[in-house]
Amino acid sequence: MTLAGFPRISIDPGVCGGRPVVTGTRVRVTDVLEMLAGGASIAEIVADFPYLSEADVQAALGYAAATTDHPVVLAAE
Repeated sequence: MTLAGFPRISIDPGVCGGRPVVTGTRVRVTDVLEMLAGGASIAEIVADFPYLSEADVQAALGYAAATTDHPVVLAAE
């Protein structure tokens, strides 16, 4: 199933254990993020994985940013 607002990202319990992947591939969002964190450029990722596009990499970044956005709740002292 593709995710609302993220048509290039999908989750399927039968693919990669239900982890978010680039739609139509078995490349997990986490894999893309780890490559970027390791210093790979978008162009290098697309060259290494020709079935991915720059838009796919950007979608993985956008999805990651959206899922880490949450309200900060501080306990009352």
